[in-house]
Amino acid sequence: MVYCFLLILSVFLIVAFACVAGYGLWGAKGLTSAELDGLCVVAHRGGVCADLPENSLACIARAVEDGAVVIEADVRITKDGELVVFHDEAVDDKTDGSGRVCDMLLGDLRSLRLKNRAGMLTDECVPTLGDVLWLVNGRCRLLIDAKCTAADDAERFAKALINEVALYNAADWVSVQSFSDGVLENLHRLGHPFPLEKLLLFKFPGLPLAFDRGVVFFSFMKYDYISSFNFFYRTLPPSLVDVFHKNGKRVKVWTPATPEDMPRLNVDGVITDFPSQW
Repeated sequence: MVYCFLLILSVFLIVAFACVAGYGLWGAKGLTSAELDGLCVVAHRGGVCADLPENSLACIARAVEDGAVVIEADVRITKDGELVVFHDEAVDDKTDGSGRVCDMLLGDLRSLRLKNRAGMLTDECVPTLGDVLWLVNGRCRLLIDAKCTAADDAERFAKALINEVALYNAADWVSVQSFSDGVLENLHRLGHPFPLEKLLLFKFPGLPLAFDRGVVFFSFMKYDYISSFNFFYRTLPPSLVDVFHKNGKRVKVWTPATPEDMPRLNVDGVITDFPSQW
């Protein structure tokens, strides 16, 4: 009985995903100059550079110098409660070390060297969130992607994030996005002084369900404190964008490479590896 239920649920999820994904995979693509006007362009992973490691201080500094309006940086919490800027759950692929960030002390992480996109080791080390806040210093906006896994304490993460932003007086130019309802709900409960944004892979058509890293209940009442919903760009139907706008929410998509790759969607922003192409 359980097996049949899981099989039916799996088939339903696959069909629903295919229906939604069709908008991005087979719909009209390419934004006009009018549609590009006023679009918020966010530099993904610190402003991805060919020769510099993603999320590194050098990469973020270059994005600031190149005139980025918004830079996204991925943030994780260490075993000793420090916030560091690093995308992956484990350091194996992007450094000369191994292990999960949540199992490591800040000192252990700081001793590692980051790899660039070609896999070559550089002199860059894993920065703290404080390092990044000090570097940016309000010269552009910073979109913090809070990477909180089941191994992390969402409340501890949220408290550390609020304290760090306050320490650098950054509330006026910082926003926080996350897949994690736990982090977002704790930030809201603790009185976050900055906008909160919800990452979603897709929303099931006609149902109060969405998918972030798993199936979650979705309603605008549940997410009344969220300012922007940020979707994977190939799984967002145009009609859903209108629904979010009518409910007073902004919509961003991740991560189209160029305007030519982008489906014809009336969104408010894009998170991209190639901000100079926009």
